[in-house]
Formats: sequence, structure tokens, C-alpha cells
Amino acid sequence: MSAPPRNVPSSTDPDRLPDVRWLRSSYSTGANNCVETARPASGPWAGLLAVRDSKDPAGPALLFSPESWSGFTAVFSKVAPVR
Repeated sequence: MSAPPRNVPSSTDPDRLPDVRWLRSSYSTGANNCVETARPASGPWAGLLAVRDSKDPAGPALLFSPESWSGFTAVFSKVAPVR
């Protein structure tokens, strides 16, 4: 399978990312209500950012280029948090 275009988010099954180390925010309370991130170091997704739901680690992971992740998170930095 070829790598996704570098400017378009994509997704993949987690078994296609076997050698990544998933990281969870230190702000997480352990209640599994957050996202986890990983950076594949090799293969077709090397250099992309993988994001998955911590409640469903066997579910799909979204893949973002550094540029598309920056654009995605910039939207949230301009919005007041909902409490």
C-alpha cells in the first residue's frame, strides 16, 4: 500500500503500525477519555503523526502530516474550551 498524500489526513488499521510507541498526555487522568499519538519511524507512514482514541486502541488511527496536524490543532487554539 502506498503512503497517503502528505497534505491529506488518512487512516489505517493499528496492525499496520506494529512498531510505534503510543504516547498519552500527562494531563490524562487514566480514564481513557483522551487521544494517543505516535510517530511511525519507518514504512510508508514514516514522518506522519498517528492519532487514535485511547478507548479503542484496536480501532483505526488517523494519520496527519506535520503541516496538516498544525493546521488541525491551530483551529482549537482559537476556540475557548468547553467545560
